[in-house]
Amino acid sequence: MWTYEKRLQYPVNIKNTNAKTAKFIMSQFGGPDGELAASMRYLSQRYTMPYKEVTAILTDIGTEELAHMEIVSAIIYQLTKNLTIDEIKAQGFETYFVDHTLGLWPQAASGTPFTSTFFQSKGDPITDLHEDMAAEQKARTTYDNILRMVKDPDVADPIRFLRAREIAHYQRFGESLRIVQDHLDSKNFYAFNPEFDK
Repeated sequence: MWTYEKRLQYPVNIKNTNAKTAKFIMSQFGGPDGELAASMRYLSQRYTMPYKEVTAILTDIGTEELAHMEIVSAIIYQLTKNLTIDEIKAQGFETYFVDHTLGLWPQAASGTPFTSTFFQSKGDPITDLHEDMAAEQKARTTYDNILRMVKDPDVADPIRFLRAREIAHYQRFGESLRIVQDHLDSKNFYAFNPEFDK
């Protein structure tokens, strides 16, 4: 189904480790508005989408979100690579370290582990696309917040790229919503509303 190119969509080359920064960027890996939730959301929703052109968009964006998860993971890995125990303690990374050493594990910046409750798949095209548009805006806001705190250009540059893609995805989902609405009529205006199923 997919062709996997073994390179990042945007390069990550971080020179200075910083576990404190990694701790909040981790939210875009496994947090409520992160890339893992986004990819699972879109790749799950595509099965019940009744319009092929929108199914294709969900597949494309869901796949791209997996690529974004790789970028975020590369950032976290490079920010924490070869940290000493003293650096881990000094940078407030010891609670994560105790459970995961320096392995990548999906969680929010708060330490809340990833859960499937971070995303929704309702099976109703209008509901799901509104969920998707909101998800892209929440991810953009999270990237905005990260950019407010990150001063290292090696970290900020890939974060800016990811933020820009959230905006593009929001626009694509807006187009998808218009495609769905163009297919609606008085019998299916609310798509699967039981009132119209009689």
